[in-house]
This record gives sequence, C-alpha cells and structure tokens, in this order.
Amino acid sequence: MNSRIAYTKPSITDLEVGYATDAAQNGWGEQCYDYIHKFETAFAQHLGVSHAISTSSCTGAIHMGLAALGVGPGDEIILADTNWIASVAPIVHLGATPVFVDIDPISWCLDPERVEEAITPNTKAILAVHLYGNLCEMDRLGQIAASNDLMLIEDAAEAIGSQYKGLHAGSIGIFGSFSFHGTKTLTTGEGGMFVTSDPNLYEKVLTLSNHGRARVQNKQFWPDELGFKYKMSNIQAAIGLGQLERIDVLVERKREILAIYRSLLKGQHQLALNPEPEHVVNGAWMPNVVFDREVKVTRETLLDAFASENIDARVFFHPLSSLPMFSPIPSNENAWDIPNRAINLPSFHDLTAAEMERVVKVLISCQR
Repeated sequence: MNSRIAYTKPSITDLEVGYATDAAQNGWGEQCYDYIHKFETAFAQHLGVSHAISTSSCTGAIHMGLAALGVGPGDEIILADTNWIASVAPIVHLGATPVFVDIDPISWCLDPERVEEAITPNTKAILAVHLYGNLCEMDRLGQIAASNDLMLIEDAAEAIGSQYKGLHAGSIGIFGSFSFHGTKTLTTGEGGMFVTSDPNLYEKVLTLSNHGRARVQNKQFWPDELGFKYKMSNIQAAIGLGQLERIDVLVERKREILAIYRSLLKGQHQLALNPEPEHVVNGAWMPNVVFDREVKVTRETLLDAFASENIDARVFFHPLSSLPMFSPIPSNENAWDIPNRAINLPSFHDLTAAEMERVVKVLISCQR
C-alpha cells in the first residue's frame, strides 16, 4: 500500500529547536518573559499593528477582546454559520447571543448582504472569520459596521499570510486574533495572539490577560478586576519567534501548494478551490475542493475514497447551527449545502509533487 499522506503537520527546524532549548535552559526568573516579549513585538511589527498579546489560544484572544469591549447579556454578535466552534464559544460564554448568517458561495466567508439583513437594535459587533485563508469582504463589512455603529472584529486564526488590499488579515478590525495550533502555518503547538492598534483596548486586554492585574498596579498580588488566565509559555513563544522569522518561507510554500493543486486540477470545471480575487493575497492555510452539485459527490464518498488510498482528509466545517447546542437554521443554504460536497486537502510544507498527484487522482476519480 502507498505510504500515508497526512493532511497537515508543522515545519520545525533547528532554529525553533534552538530557541526552545534556550528558553527551557535559561528562560526562568527574570528571563521568564523574554521570548514572550520578543515574539509579541515581532508579531505586531510583522502585522503592522501597534500591540500584540500572546495567548494560549485564538479562542482566549477572542474571549478577552470581547470581554474588554463590554460584550455581555443582551448583545448580539453576527458571524458566519460556517465556522469552527472556537469562534462562537466566547460569545456564548460571555452571555451574548450569536446570530448565524449565510456564507458567500465563492469565498465561503460572511455574506455582507446577509449581515446587513441580520442587524437589530441589539447587534453590537460583526465577527469576520477568514475561513481557510480566504478573506471576508472587509471594505463592505467595514461600511456596514460604521453606518450602524457596530464593532468589526477579525478572527484570523486561519489567515496568517493573507492580505486584503495590502493590509494583513487581523490588522483591519478593532482587534484581530490568531491561532498557532499545531495544524497552522505558524505554530507554537498550542497558542494564539490578540492584536490591536487601539491603545485603550490593548490596556484593557493586557489587564484581563494577567488575572485582572493592571501593569501600573504596584501592590503585589492585587487584581484590580476579575480577569483571565490565557497566557502563552515562554517556551511556546520561543518556538513562535523562530517560526515568525521564517514566516515568508512558510506562507510562500503554502501558496505554492495551492498553486500546484490548481494547476493539476486545471480543466476540472466541476470543482472549485480557494479563491484569490485581485485585491486579495490568500495565505492558503488549507486548500479545499468544493464540487458542483451536479456531480453528486458527497462528503462520505470523498472520505471513503481518500481512506482507500491511505490519504488523510478533513471535512469542511459543519454549519454551527447544525450542532446540538444551537437551533437549526437550514435557511442558511450555502452553509448547510457546501460541506456536503467539499473536502480539505493535505497541505503540509513538505508535501511532495507525487503526493499531490495522488490526491488529485482521487479527486478526479470521484467525478466519474
């Protein structure tokens, strides 16, 4: 049997190992935050924002950002029905109400028209999640937010390397959040980042991130408010710093893999890959194929076909409103339909041309 093709795995070199080893050997006492501060400063500079706070996850970054903005009971947050649970969990934990709207059939991200229709007097924010490296239509969402006095927030967990009209994903809204999970283009194993250029919001989140202890508070072990514990470790930050120093190479390889898939699938007009409009650079975290309805391909047949060829495959995200903790909204037609005829493709950095050809062979066979 052919060797197994994983759907993803990280790219770790001696650079990251060296930094992590240094952090493990020397990063204690007065040096216990050295790599954290270096990583945060470098990440903010890379993104073109004023402030960055490392976190244990993207979920934690969203949770603290929303809490700092005063999101709570009675507030409604609009987001796409097609997302991972991590995007909506902080909304629910804060007692606010998520409002799921349909996705654009091309970008698989928030449909601005559906967003506009969903606004009520209780709407407080729009959460723009950049799915699989694809980008939301930020100009239109920004206009909608501004005209309705709403906050525009970015979940860029899957979009490091993506750019919208020259601006990095995550740098456009009032705050952005990133994931450094082991599957991501830049990884710290587990981890995330909160970013903003709003100094007041930064101070609020910085306080919340340290159990509610403000950095100007000189009294030992004295929290000024009830905060959170979503910190990243110094060792994780050391790995992240090494990854960030290689970010251009990491992103370029992801984009190259998507381009190779696109080339190998040229002429296959009954399926679509991640789009890249003229005003967008797609960071290409996770290539996806969505088959036309007429092909009659199902998620289950795709999974079986990949398994038979010893290839890992990830399903497209289920609609959040289909999950047991929420009420079904089948009127979000694209969010409910697309996952049934789509599949994530292997895309780790060391994926070979021969392995991609094996993947594409399976996809083509599924159309027959």
